[in-house]
Amino acid sequence: MDDWTTSHDRVLAQRNAEGWMFLLEAALDLRTTGAVTPSGKALARLLTDPVRENGAQPLNVLEAGAGTGSVTRTLISRLSPGSRLDIVEANPRFAARLRALVRSHPRLAGAHERVRVHHAPVEHFGTDRPYDVIVSGLPFTNFTPAQVETIMDRYLELLQPGGTLTYFAYRGTRHARALTASRAEARRHRGVEDVLAGYQRRYATGCWSVWGNLPPAKVWQLRRPADPVAAADAAVPLTATVGASR
Repeated sequence: MDDWTTSHDRVLAQRNAEGWMFLLEAALDLRTTGAVTPSGKALARLLTDPVRENGAQPLNVLEAGAGTGSVTRTLISRLSPGSRLDIVEANPRFAARLRALVRSHPRLAGAHERVRVHHAPVEHFGTDRPYDVIVSGLPFTNFTPAQVETIMDRYLELLQPGGTLTYFAYRGTRHARALTASRAEARRHRGVEDVLAGYQRRYATGCWSVWGNLPPAKVWQLRRPADPVAAADAAVPLTATVGASR
Protein backbone atom coordinates (compact mmCIF):
# COMPACT_ATOMS: atom_id res chain seq x y z
CA MET A 1 0.00 0.00 0.00
CA ASP A 2 1.56 3.33 -1.04
CA ASP A 3 1.86 6.51 1.03
CA TRP A 4 -0.89 8.32 -0.89
CA THR A 5 -3.39 5.55 -0.20
CA THR A 6 -2.66 5.41 3.51
CA SER A 7 -2.78 9.21 3.79
CA HIS A 8 -6.07 9.31 1.85
CA ASP A 9 -7.54 6.62 4.11
CA ARG A 10 -6.55 8.61 7.21
CA VAL A 11 -8.26 11.72 5.83
CA LEU A 12 -11.45 9.79 5.08
CA ALA A 13 -11.43 8.20 8.53
CA GLN A 14 -10.94 11.63 10.13
CA ARG A 15 -13.83 13.12 8.16
CA ASN A 16 -16.12 10.23 9.08
CA ALA A 17 -15.21 10.60 12.76
CA GLU A 18 -15.87 14.34 12.66
CA GLY A 19 -19.20 13.79 10.93
CA TRP A 20 -20.37 11.40 13.61
CA MET A 21 -19.16 13.73 16.35
CA PHE A 22 -21.17 16.61 14.86
CA LEU A 23 -24.30 14.47 14.75
CA LEU A 24 -23.87 13.40 18.38
CA GLU A 25 -23.13 16.93 19.61
CA ALA A 26 -26.08 18.37 17.67
CA ALA A 27 -28.32 15.88 19.43
CA LEU A 28 -26.85 16.82 22.81
CA ASP A 29 -26.68 20.61 22.47
CA LEU A 30 -27.97 22.56 19.48
CA ARG A 31 -26.94 25.86 21.05
CA THR A 32 -23.23 25.13 20.64
CA THR A 33 -23.52 22.85 17.61
CA GLY A 34 -25.31 24.48 14.71
CA ALA A 35 -24.43 21.94 12.02
CA VAL A 36 -24.71 18.22 11.40
CA THR A 37 -21.57 18.10 9.22
CA PRO A 38 -18.20 19.91 9.44
CA SER A 39 -17.59 22.86 7.10
CA GLY A 40 -16.32 21.89 3.66
CA LYS A 41 -12.99 22.96 2.19
CA ALA A 42 -14.45 25.66 -0.07
CA LEU A 43 -16.31 27.23 2.86
CA ALA A 44 -13.19 27.04 5.07
CA ARG A 45 -11.07 28.74 2.40
CA LEU A 46 -13.57 31.56 1.94
CA LEU A 47 -13.91 32.16 5.68
CA THR A 48 -10.14 32.37 6.08
CA ASP A 49 -9.36 34.42 2.94
CA PRO A 50 -8.72 37.62 4.99
CA VAL A 51 -5.77 35.83 6.64
CA ARG A 52 -4.33 34.77 3.28
CA GLU A 53 -4.87 38.23 1.79
CA ASN A 54 -2.61 39.80 4.45
CA GLY A 55 0.34 37.85 3.07
CA ALA A 56 3.41 37.65 5.30
CA GLN A 57 2.17 40.27 7.78
CA PRO A 58 1.97 38.88 11.35
CA LEU A 59 -1.64 38.85 12.51
CA ASN A 60 -3.70 38.33 15.64
CA VAL A 61 -6.53 35.99 14.65
CA LEU A 62 -9.56 34.79 16.60
CA GLU A 63 -11.74 31.83 15.68
CA ALA A 64 -15.03 31.43 17.56
CA GLY A 65 -17.14 28.28 17.40
CA ALA A 66 -14.45 26.10 15.85
CA GLY A 67 -16.25 22.77 16.32
CA THR A 68 -14.05 19.82 15.37
CA GLY A 69 -11.51 22.06 13.62
CA SER A 70 -12.34 21.82 9.92
CA VAL A 71 -11.85 25.59 9.51
CA THR A 72 -9.07 25.65 12.13
CA ARG A 73 -6.86 23.44 9.97
CA THR A 74 -7.16 25.87 7.07
CA LEU A 75 -6.47 28.80 9.40
CA ILE A 76 -3.31 27.19 10.77
CA SER A 77 -2.06 26.42 7.26
CA ARG A 78 -2.51 30.09 6.32
CA LEU A 79 -0.94 31.67 9.41
CA SER A 80 2.11 33.74 8.55
CA PRO A 81 5.26 33.59 10.72
CA GLY A 82 4.73 35.54 13.93
CA SER A 83 0.94 35.31 13.78
CA ARG A 84 -1.10 34.18 16.79
CA LEU A 85 -4.43 32.34 16.80
CA ASP A 86 -6.90 32.21 19.70
CA ILE A 87 -9.65 29.60 19.39
CA VAL A 88 -12.75 30.06 21.54
CA GLU A 89 -15.10 27.08 21.83
CA ALA A 90 -18.02 26.74 24.25
CA ASN A 91 -18.49 22.99 23.80
CA PRO A 92 -16.09 21.17 26.19
CA ARG A 93 -15.74 18.07 24.01
CA PHE A 94 -14.95 20.14 20.93
CA ALA A 95 -12.47 22.20 22.97
CA ALA A 96 -10.65 19.03 24.04
CA ARG A 97 -10.50 17.85 20.42
CA LEU A 98 -9.16 21.22 19.29
CA ARG A 99 -6.37 21.09 21.89
CA ALA A 100 -5.38 17.67 20.55
CA LEU A 101 -5.40 19.10 17.01
CA VAL A 102 -3.08 21.94 18.05
CA ARG A 103 -0.68 19.54 19.79
CA SER A 104 -0.44 17.24 16.77
CA HIS A 105 -0.50 19.70 13.85
CA PRO A 106 2.79 19.50 11.91
CA ARG A 107 2.79 23.23 11.10
CA LEU A 108 2.95 23.99 14.84
CA ALA A 109 5.81 21.67 15.74
CA GLY A 110 7.86 23.49 18.37
CA ALA A 111 5.54 26.52 18.22
CA HIS A 112 2.32 25.38 19.90
CA GLU A 113 2.21 28.59 21.94
CA ARG A 114 1.18 30.45 18.77
CA VAL A 115 -2.26 28.81 18.98
CA ARG A 116 -4.34 28.66 22.15
CA VAL A 117 -7.72 27.02 22.75
CA HIS A 118 -10.07 28.69 25.25
CA HIS A 119 -13.13 26.86 26.58
CA ALA A 120 -15.69 29.68 26.93
CA PRO A 121 -18.58 31.39 25.15
CA VAL A 122 -17.05 34.14 23.02
CA GLU A 123 -19.17 36.81 24.70
CA HIS A 124 -17.46 35.87 28.01
CA PHE A 125 -13.97 35.53 26.54
CA GLY A 126 -11.65 37.92 28.37
CA THR A 127 -8.71 39.34 26.47
CA ASP A 128 -6.94 42.65 25.93
CA ARG A 129 -5.62 41.55 22.54
CA PRO A 130 -7.10 43.35 19.50
CA TYR A 131 -7.61 41.12 16.46
CA ASP A 132 -6.89 41.75 12.81
CA VAL A 133 -9.19 38.93 11.69
CA ILE A 134 -12.09 37.15 13.39
CA VAL A 135 -13.58 33.99 11.90
CA SER A 136 -16.93 33.00 13.37
CA GLY A 137 -18.46 29.55 13.08
CA LEU A 138 -21.19 30.19 15.64
CA PRO A 139 -24.72 29.00 14.79
CA PHE A 140 -26.43 32.39 15.03
CA THR A 141 -29.85 31.00 14.11
CA ASN A 142 -29.77 28.89 17.29
CA PHE A 143 -29.46 31.99 19.50
CA THR A 144 -31.91 34.69 20.51
CA PRO A 145 -31.73 38.09 18.76
CA ALA A 146 -30.39 39.65 21.97
CA GLN A 147 -27.61 37.04 22.21
CA VAL A 148 -26.63 37.62 18.58
CA GLU A 149 -26.45 41.36 19.15
CA THR A 150 -24.24 40.81 22.21
CA ILE A 151 -21.89 38.53 20.25
CA MET A 152 -21.67 40.86 17.23
CA ASP A 153 -20.94 43.85 19.47
CA ARG A 154 -18.23 41.82 21.19
CA TYR A 155 -16.67 40.97 17.82
CA LEU A 156 -16.56 44.64 16.89
CA GLU A 157 -14.97 45.47 20.25
CA LEU A 158 -12.28 42.85 19.69
CA LEU A 159 -11.48 43.90 16.12
CA GLN A 160 -8.72 46.34 15.31
CA PRO A 161 -9.95 49.42 13.41
CA GLY A 162 -9.90 48.19 9.84
CA GLY A 163 -10.08 44.55 11.02
CA THR A 164 -12.21 41.93 9.28
CA LEU A 165 -14.92 39.56 10.51
CA THR A 166 -16.19 36.61 8.48
CA TYR A 167 -19.13 34.39 9.38
CA PHE A 168 -21.54 32.13 7.54
CA ALA A 169 -25.15 31.03 7.53
CA TYR A 170 -26.78 28.09 5.81
CA ARG A 171 -29.01 28.99 2.88
CA GLY A 172 -32.73 28.23 3.05
CA THR A 173 -32.97 27.89 6.82
CA ARG A 174 -35.81 30.43 7.09
CA HIS A 175 -38.00 28.45 4.68
CA ALA A 176 -37.16 25.17 6.38
CA ARG A 177 -38.02 26.53 9.81
CA ALA A 178 -41.24 28.08 8.48
CA LEU A 179 -42.36 24.57 7.54
CA THR A 180 -41.22 22.72 10.65
CA ALA A 181 -40.84 25.15 13.57
CA SER A 182 -43.39 26.67 15.91
CA ARG A 183 -44.49 30.26 15.40
CA ALA A 184 -42.32 31.37 18.30
CA GLU A 185 -39.27 29.68 16.78
CA ALA A 186 -39.99 31.21 13.37
CA ARG A 187 -40.27 34.67 14.98
CA ARG A 188 -36.98 34.15 16.81
CA HIS A 189 -35.29 33.12 13.56
CA ARG A 190 -36.62 36.21 11.76
CA GLY A 191 -35.46 38.36 14.67
CA VAL A 192 -31.91 36.96 14.39
CA GLU A 193 -31.86 37.66 10.65
CA ASP A 194 -33.06 41.22 11.27
CA VAL A 195 -30.28 41.82 13.81
CA LEU A 196 -27.64 40.48 11.43
CA ALA A 197 -29.06 42.53 8.55
CA GLY A 198 -28.44 45.69 10.58
CA TYR A 199 -24.74 44.86 10.96
CA GLN A 200 -24.54 43.88 7.30
CA ARG A 201 -25.93 47.23 6.19
CA ARG A 202 -23.37 49.10 8.27
CA TYR A 203 -20.24 47.00 7.92
CA ALA A 204 -20.48 44.43 5.09
CA THR A 205 -17.80 44.49 2.41
CA GLY A 206 -18.70 41.22 0.71
CA CYS A 207 -21.13 38.30 0.56
CA TRP A 208 -20.65 35.01 -1.30
CA SER A 209 -22.59 31.78 -1.73
CA VAL A 210 -20.84 28.42 -1.41
CA TRP A 211 -23.11 26.05 -3.29
CA GLY A 212 -20.72 23.12 -2.99
CA ASN A 213 -20.97 23.02 0.79
CA LEU A 214 -23.32 20.56 2.51
CA PRO A 215 -25.65 22.28 3.12
CA PRO A 216 -25.04 25.30 0.85
CA ALA A 217 -23.88 28.35 2.80
CA LYS A 218 -23.57 32.12 2.50
CA VAL A 219 -20.42 33.83 3.78
CA TRP A 220 -20.46 37.43 4.98
CA GLN A 221 -17.41 39.63 5.37
CA LEU A 222 -17.65 42.70 7.63
CA ARG A 223 -15.02 45.30 8.41
CA ARG A 224 -14.73 47.57 11.42
CA PRO A 225 -14.20 51.09 10.02
CA ALA A 226 -10.77 52.56 10.62
CA ASP A 227 -12.35 56.01 11.02
CA PRO A 228 -14.88 56.28 13.91
CA VAL A 229 -16.60 59.17 12.12
CA ALA A 230 -17.01 57.05 9.03
CA ALA A 231 -18.61 54.30 11.12
CA ALA A 232 -21.54 56.60 11.92
CA ASP A 233 -22.13 57.09 8.19
CA ALA A 234 -21.44 53.50 7.21
CA ALA A 235 -25.06 52.53 6.56
CA VAL A 236 -25.35 51.93 2.83
CA PRO A 237 -27.73 49.93 0.61
CA LEU A 238 -26.87 46.26 1.10
CA THR A 239 -26.57 45.62 -2.63
CA ALA A 240 -23.57 47.95 -2.72
CA THR A 241 -21.56 45.64 -0.46
CA VAL A 242 -22.39 42.23 -1.89
CA GLY A 243 -19.79 40.31 -3.86
CA ALA A 244 -20.25 37.69 -6.54
CA SER A 245 -21.38 34.15 -5.77
CA ARG A 246 -18.71 31.46 -5.45
